[in-house]
Amino acid sequence: MRPTPTTLPDDVPDQASTTTEATAHGADTEPTSAPSGRFLAKATLLTTGLSMAGMLLGLVRDQFLARFFGASGETDALLVAWILPELAAAMLVDGGMLIVLIPAFSVALARRARGALSPDPVRELIASTLPWLGLAFAAVAAVFIAGAPLLVSVLAPGLPDPSLAVDCTRITATCVLTFGLLGYCSAALQAHRSYIAPATISLVSNSAIVVTMSALGGHWGVRSAALGVALGGCFALTVLALTLRSRIAVGPRQPASADAGEGGRSLTLTVVATVLLFALCRHSQVFVERHFGSALPAGAVSHLNYAQKVGQYPMVLALTLAVVTYPLLTQAVAQGDMRRARDRIERDLVLVSCIALLGAAAIVACAPQMVHLLFQRGAFTAEDTEATAAILRAYTLGMLGHTLVGALVRSYFSAGRATWYPVGAMAAGMVATAVIAGQAVRPWGACGIAAANAVGITLSALLLLRGLGRRSVAVRVRRVVTELAKPVGAAVGAAGAGFVCAQSFTSPPAALAAGCLGVTVVYLLLVWVLDAAGARSLACSALLTVRSSPTRKQSHGR
Repeated sequence: MRPTPTTLPDDVPDQASTTTEATAHGADTEPTSAPSGRFLAKATLLTTGLSMAGMLLGLVRDQFLARFFGASGETDALLVAWILPELAAAMLVDGGMLIVLIPAFSVALARRARGALSPDPVRELIASTLPWLGLAFAAVAAVFIAGAPLLVSVLAPGLPDPSLAVDCTRITATCVLTFGLLGYCSAALQAHRSYIAPATISLVSNSAIVVTMSALGGHWGVRSAALGVALGGCFALTVLALTLRSRIAVGPRQPASADAGEGGRSLTLTVVATVLLFALCRHSQVFVERHFGSALPAGAVSHLNYAQKVGQYPMVLALTLAVVTYPLLTQAVAQGDMRRARDRIERDLVLVSCIALLGAAAIVACAPQMVHLLFQRGAFTAEDTEATAAILRAYTLGMLGHTLVGALVRSYFSAGRATWYPVGAMAAGMVATAVIAGQAVRPWGACGIAAANAVGITLSALLLLRGLGRRSVAVRVRRVVTELAKPVGAAVGAAGAGFVCAQSFTSPPAALAAGCLGVTVVYLLLVWVLDAAGARSLACSALLTVRSSPTRKQSHGR
């Protein structure tokens, strides 16, 4: 008996009325046709739910870290070592590998759908790319382990105890290999429209960190958190590898022929280099923060880290939609349907911005209350809360920029071709961040570093948006900018209303509840009035779907 693929239900379009019920619930189908809105809604809901669970566990992880070690020099040493898993996650799990490999797998799936089965293009792509990528990841991990002292001295020359950071860096360096393979498996599964297992990566990884800190924190200190990162990567890789093996096993098996190798050629070193360089430039803003923050009083790097962790959650939730729709975008491009690809990009840019800006407005209105409830306990004091909240608000100024960059880069690489423009745009933002942070760190401290981050990422987003119509799918840039202005205006008004509501209460929980409620009500009202992201049309469509669902169920029963 062949194993059943681990995928979402209803992995077929609604209009395919002749498809059997068994096929609609996970049989051996090819994910190349346009999916239904019902499938996208289910995929987004399940992916968002699992991602939120992982992020909530990430908050628990940070709370454990704050409670056990506070904002101290020991925590600063760990966070310097934490740069490696953050960089590996950004380049290999959340960004680089997905952007590189999903178009390649989409081409392989399109070839399989056209009848190219000798051998199966998907298996051929895996056989021609996975071995050398795995060796490359292992080699880079070995270099980081050996060069940990030099790396720490460059990243954070002002640390009072560099030896602790070196120990943690050597432990976390193993994640370069595990996260690289995680990104590969995740890309392959998402190209097959299988989203559940990839969405559990954060949940599994954070679970390992929390358990390891709880069990070994008293003996190993912050080294236990570093060990948790390494173990979490191994556990998550096991889950995804087994899922991918099950999913690939249902594909056709044919003897080799002259067609062999074509799937592997769809992935070139130039494409890999451009995407990974883009991801490196994007994440290099963290290097800038750690470098300048290490020269500030002890705890500044920790304040920056806690603020960044909270500030990124709205962006991550917003980009969940882009994660679900990116395989659909690449498949549309692979099939030559550029109009469908254009509409997909334009719709996604506005929708992810609407989601992220709601979170940004809530953070601006209620940052002190959020930080107080999340972290102020144990070694994390009221002074730490005040400093972290100020940094968090500065970070939030770049929320829209971070979200747009994450969505826009997928558009540039959706055809699986190399383009250096995104690398240049991201490098310009990195340089702006470094220059501004160098000037702002003295008068404004860590808040100046966070503000520099916001300016740099916003510059990169504007450059990417400006070049989108000419260097990628022919997106109507002016139309996109006009639509983006609507949720921005709604967010500004909602943040002001939420701030007023929060100030009406002295209790942090009550103030947070009132502020978030005020932000949500005002934001949704303004979005409806401005008709941002087609809010009225979406609401009407949802209402019609709900009203017609009983009729559809009866027809299926007949």
